[in-house]
Amino acid sequence: MATYVLIHGAAADAWYWGPLAAELRDRGHEVVAPDLPCDDEAAGLAEYADTVVEAIGDRTQLVVVAHSFGGFTGPLVCDRLPVDLLVMLQAQVPAPGEAPGLWWDNTGYGPARQEADRRRGVPEGTEEDPLSFYLHDTPAALAAELLAEHQREQAATPFGRPWPLTAWPKVPTRALLSTGDRFFPAEFMRRVMAERLGFQPDEMPGDHMPMLGHPKELAERLEAYRTAL
Repeated sequence: MATYVLIHGAAADAWYWGPLAAELRDRGHEVVAPDLPCDDEAAGLAEYADTVVEAIGDRTQLVVVAHSFGGFTGPLVCDRLPVDLLVMLQAQVPAPGEAPGLWWDNTGYGPARQEADRRRGVPEGTEEDPLSFYLHDTPAALAAELLAEHQREQAATPFGRPWPLTAWPKVPTRALLSTGDRFFPAEFMRRVMAERLGFQPDEMPGDHMPMLGHPKELAERLEAYRTAL
């Protein structure tokens, strides 16, 4: 039995891991999915990692799954605990010493998003509705609940402090992206993950929240990674 450690992204709580957590528990695994202090202006990435490490406790056989902005926290946890596997799920991949606030310009996100939007026929500067932008492949009831009850204010503090690691932690790492994500377009994510991790990501269907739209397939992907170790 493994312990899956699920790290959520910015401006939300851990609720959105629920369908995936249920799939993993049905397969006999333990799941740890803490709420990060994302609305606390006193908390930075170190405090995010502290929260996850405290939630893990003395559990072993750890598989860390980092989603979106959680990509800055997941490797910090792996640097502090013996982790069997790190999975970067549609995640921002940090560079040593890079403040999260600089990631967008450093990776060329702006031009890449503009090009992806242009290909979709979206005029530059358009403010898209969240349901069509990053929840278009999520079941309507789950999307509505996420937006109504599980959005949180995101403190600016972690975006202004350098990522503290000087190198990627020595942990087996896999990358998985959602091909339908309009927030982090697939072509952009392929390039960033290849440049920063040194290998191409695997791909699956979904928008920015594949754990809500495709929890069974995501669980199967994670299990395949784990059993291949």
